[in-house]
Amino acid sequence: MELRGIGSSYNAATRFIDDNVSNGLGDKAAVYYNDQSITYSQLQEFVNRAGNGLKELSVEMENRVLLICHDTPEMIAAFYGAVKIGAVPIPVNTIMAPADYEYFLNNSRAKAVVVHEDIWHKIRHLRDRFIYLRHVIVIHDSAIKEAGVIDYHEWIQAASPQLEVALTDPGDSAFWLYSSGSTGKPKGVIHLQHDMEWAYNAYAKQILQIRGDDITFSASKLFFAYGLGNGMYFPLGAGASTVLLRERPKPETVLETIEKYKPTIFFGVPTLYGSMIDLVERSGKTYDLSSLRLCVSAGEALPAQFIRKWRLLFGVDILDGIGSTEALHIFISNRVGDIREGSTGKLVPGYEAKIVNEMGEALPPNETGDLLIKGDSIASAYWNLHEENKNKFYGEWFQTGDKYYMDEEGYFWYCGRSDDMIKVGGIWVSPIEVENALIRHDAVLEVAVVGAKLDSNLVQPKAYVVLKEGVAPSDSLMNDMKDFLKKELAPYKYPRIIEFIDELPKTASGKIQRFKLRIS
Repeated sequence: MELRGIGSSYNAATRFIDDNVSNGLGDKAAVYYNDQSITYSQLQEFVNRAGNGLKELSVEMENRVLLICHDTPEMIAAFYGAVKIGAVPIPVNTIMAPADYEYFLNNSRAKAVVVHEDIWHKIRHLRDRFIYLRHVIVIHDSAIKEAGVIDYHEWIQAASPQLEVALTDPGDSAFWLYSSGSTGKPKGVIHLQHDMEWAYNAYAKQILQIRGDDITFSASKLFFAYGLGNGMYFPLGAGASTVLLRERPKPETVLETIEKYKPTIFFGVPTLYGSMIDLVERSGKTYDLSSLRLCVSAGEALPAQFIRKWRLLFGVDILDGIGSTEALHIFISNRVGDIREGSTGKLVPGYEAKIVNEMGEALPPNETGDLLIKGDSIASAYWNLHEENKNKFYGEWFQTGDKYYMDEEGYFWYCGRSDDMIKVGGIWVSPIEVENALIRHDAVLEVAVVGAKLDSNLVQPKAYVVLKEGVAPSDSLMNDMKDFLKKELAPYKYPRIIEFIDELPKTASGKIQRFKLRIS
């Protein structure tokens, strides 16, 4: 796949920021945020000032800069400002516990941190424990300033709006992301200068067919690999516009944001789509989503029920796909005019995949195995995790940790994470298959299925169910669900135990943490 602008010298900030101004888009809106629009020329200036500000603090090439930022223009400016000088920005989750930020700062050995004020107030008492940190740059929302930290807005205003780009090449480290921690402690994932360009050309350009007149809106935040593409380098790569939402993406807030800014492409996760569908069906309130030409889902398998209901309510399709932090964005996806409900779709151009058994041997169609993926947006390595690198990176191939099978037509079908699969009587059961059956019950809002040992010490599927608002748990409802599933599934697959709970444990990206349910 040919990559625009990729040569022996390449810097992603030049490609995604400067080139838009050079190509005559300086006066076009790049970002919509808080009733404001920020043009490409203004964004370029913010990026240049942030980069110069970091240089004034002696942040050098390959130094890490942690970004604990909400989805705001300051986040984009700090990210590309660091990239432009050859430093390495690391966006991280904004709703973690203080100990997590201590881990991120010390594990990454970040020299500087750019952080929103509300988050800094939660972690500043730990400052003496940040071993490598030298500079704290706070994006203040109030007029109250704090001694010993740098005020972001004063800092960039004092910096020059002109910035010379660092002499980086496509294989240089550009940024890190931390894995979501759906199966344990987050891992630092190292991405290179050309990775965003590859993901843009492969997925945004060929699958979404993104255009300069598009406006994107991502409920998934910029600190996720999924959100970083959706809300930042996809629209910037196309010379399009992005809508940023600082607040948490609650169903009503997301629907109102779509009505207000009229994006053409919306990105969400299955749990959010389910909650928005439930809100509209329950309240009877109507929302105008007619601006949308396309919706996208990733993070978890999207139930076919959600695709059908969303299309019925809003007249627009959802493209389900799978990506990962390590691959940067989606590498298998459904397509416009080619949606196989319940399937993850087909390979995205620019990627290769194979499904293998425990011996690493490729499996024929319709046999379930481990999914390996290959493509140039895949991370170079995990930071400082030698054994994990050996277990996950096989030369050009990456072990995703997902169980899949591919049918004769080339559609991929998700069966679950490798460690989520349930062996019942010597036969593997996919929790996704059971969950997709149970989600069709009228009372179910969300469900997660795990393996549980019964009194006989045999493992059987167990379902944790979140009921729709207004539905009360009862033994009769539980029995009704079991009867419903017996009609949908083979006898050994249906859950013998159903437990009603108020909320499923999830990562901030919406992925269900089934390992926590197995422990409970």
